[in-house]
Amino acid sequence: MTTKGLGRFGIWLLLAASPALAQIANGGITPRQHGPMRLHERIDEGSMTSDNWSGYAVTGTDFTFAKGSWHVPEVDCSVTPTGYSAFWVGIDGFSDGTVEQTGTASDCSSGTAQYYAWYEFYPAGSVVISSMPVSPGDTMGASITYKNGVFTIGIHDHTTGAEYTKSKAVPGADRTSAEWIAEAPCCTSGGGILPLADYVYAVFGEDYNADADTDYATDSSESDKPIADFGSHVQKITMVKGAISISVPTALSKDGTSFQTDYH
Repeated sequence: MTTKGLGRFGIWLLLAASPALAQIANGGITPRQHGPMRLHERIDEGSMTSDNWSGYAVTGTDFTFAKGSWHVPEVDCSVTPTGYSAFWVGIDGFSDGTVEQTGTASDCSSGTAQYYAWYEFYPAGSVVISSMPVSPGDTMGASITYKNGVFTIGIHDHTTGAEYTKSKAVPGADRTSAEWIAEAPCCTSGGGILPLADYVYAVFGEDYNADADTDYATDSSESDKPIADFGSHVQKITMVKGAISISVPTALSKDGTSFQTDYH
């Protein structure tokens, strides 16, 4: 596992059509869209590149739970004056059209860093959690639970003690994957992926964040197990821009719970 940078912890259509309204409603922050993975190329059975995701996914059937942890990365806006990055745990989106997720964003807006928490029941719009301000270096824990047709997201800032939950039914959710992701969100005016902010590095899982039982998931075959226990159903995802890798995950830790992604 690399140690790069470990000294530095340092409605969607409506929002797209009316960014000024979104900024006013969310204290100057425009929420971004965090949609399904855009596959770039499949390398082999458990490895692929993507235009918008990096990290790990596990596949299966009838997922009912996913839990993750990460530190809020500090962005270097001198390198990427305008760029966007999101860090989250979720269910779905690897190979279907919904994503139930919650996380944090580390963005650069005209050279100014912005950090905030959010949730999204895609394809419904992303929502900024204004009651939970976050700062770079905060330790975050989050979970997604499915029961009786309803998804519940929960996110907890372990550094400040702030917590937030939200529940919603998501029609058409297949529940065929769980993910722990660093993302370049959407969308440009043409519907493309936004430029990735220089987030330096991000660390996921209990080995880095002392948040027990992260990164874990439950589906029809595995009950509350770490990423590695999903065996051949583990998917390692590298984000690329054209032929260049721009966000790269390390191998999983020895206990199968944790990894790092690095901005390239």
